[in-house]
Amino acid sequence: MAVTIQYLVVRNGIEKMSFTNKKEADAYDRLLDLAEHIEQLLAEAPVNLAEQEREALALYLAQHQDQLAGPRKKPVKDKEKEDKGDIKAVA
Repeated sequence: MAVTIQYLVVRNGIEKMSFTNKKEADAYDRLLDLAEHIEQLLAEAPVNLAEQEREALALYLAQHQDQLAGPRKKPVKDKEKEDKGDIKAVA
């Protein structure tokens, strides 16, 4: 018989998810913490959302937090820096 370790993420007495990896369980727990914080912010927002909609939106925003910062600039290559950088006067 094999022994399997499971990590349970429990919120308000309700089992949300189970994992076999502690790192994944901790990451999911942090995601739920963030979603809970976002949900509290949305509760104070000047829009009327039903509680279920607010919770769903908060979880969605927490899951896509990397996209909330907007597009990231691509690093400029060295050659492009040279082309854009110095303006030389031609005599």
